[in-house]
Amino acid sequence: MRRRWVKVLAITVVVLAVLFTIADRVAVYYADKEATHLAAEKYGYQNTTDGHLDVSIEGFPFLTQALSQTFDHVKLTAGQFTIDTTNNAQGGYLTVKQLQLDLHGVQVTSLTARSAEANLATGTLTLSYDALSGVVTRLAGNGGPIRISQAPGSTGQAARVKVTGTVGGRELNSTGTLLAQGTEISLNLPGAQQPTATWRVQLPENVGFTEARAASDGVRISVVGHLVNLGSSRFTR
Repeated sequence: MRRRWVKVLAITVVVLAVLFTIADRVAVYYADKEATHLAAEKYGYQNTTDGHLDVSIEGFPFLTQALSQTFDHVKLTAGQFTIDTTNNAQGGYLTVKQLQLDLHGVQVTSLTARSAEANLATGTLTLSYDALSGVVTRLAGNGGPIRISQAPGSTGQAARVKVTGTVGGRELNSTGTLLAQGTEISLNLPGAQQPTATWRVQLPENVGFTEARAASDGVRISVVGHLVNLGSSRFTR
């Protein structure tokens, strides 16, 4: 009889554990969808037909974290969305290949306002050379296509890029600089006294660029933030 009760108890524990896991996974699925919707509404990371955005609440169990209103790690991944120049230049849109943000120590500060704060944010924003080449060619407007590619010599927040092509009948075969500061990206072509274009990226408050380097697959820009405000209203600067 005792063995029977032990067996029944063991089966009950297993069943409850399975049910809890299922409930936990269902809850995190809907929480991820809601967080993704809020991020899309707030930061505009899905403003193209092929743009994609995913917010994932990491860790298990989710329900325990939800009850404490504190999440150890929330991951945001977005790609193929566009950013425009600060002066809204004709044809000046630039496609972001990928943005990845890892938010650590996320605390929900208001359930009604759906706002939160993160102790730390780290991540990377990647721009492809094809996208940079396309926007520079459109902005030049006169001459053949301009090609942006990898060049050595990146340092700090300045990534060095190779620039080849033709502008106004003049051949280009030199290096330019892509500068990432705050939430702005500026591209300087050789011989130009002013930036060819400047773009602003929608990022959570207190998050900014810290480093830029030219890699084989594009320009990679490091993103870091402390005491990050993930407020419910759309963030503008």
